[in-house]
Amino acid sequence: MSDAIATAITAAAGLGGALLGAMLPQRYNARERAAEAELADRRRSFEERREAYTAMNRASEQFHTLLKDALQRMRDGIYTEEDRSRLEDSRREYRDHYAAAQMIVPLRIMEASRELNKVLAGVDAAAKRIDRGFARDGESAERLLIEVKQAEPRMVTMRTLMREDLGIRD
Repeated sequence: MSDAIATAITAAAGLGGALLGAMLPQRYNARERAAEAELADRRRSFEERREAYTAMNRASEQFHTLLKDALQRMRDGIYTEEDRSRLEDSRREYRDHYAAAQMIVPLRIMEASRELNKVLAGVDAAAKRIDRGFARDGESAERLLIEVKQAEPRMVTMRTLMREDLGIRD
């Protein structure tokens, strides 16, 4: 092999090494940036879910409590306009958090919240009919107080699924 060929091969190898030396850190940095971006997305998603779960849990508990209180006050004949207003505000807050959560939470949690919503919305609608004097056959505050208890295990199920989704295991 001549010196010229050996020099050319050495130069080509040196150039290739220099190019690889420049490209490898770039590729590594790009992968690192992509991994950091993915981690930041996962953290953001986790925080969004945690905030949605907290708001949904708080609003459903509040609505459930005020609904029970309203039914007890209806039963006792002391239901007031202030009670109606507080219950309606709570229902709206619950509805808003429920709707917001539908956009970001996993399907299994939405199914659990839907089961809870069926009970709360059904009892609320019946309570409004009773309050307005349009109760259907068999609808009474006493009966609705029994029905609203069906929400409690559904709230526990929903909250348990939320906690599991956030990585909390008891």
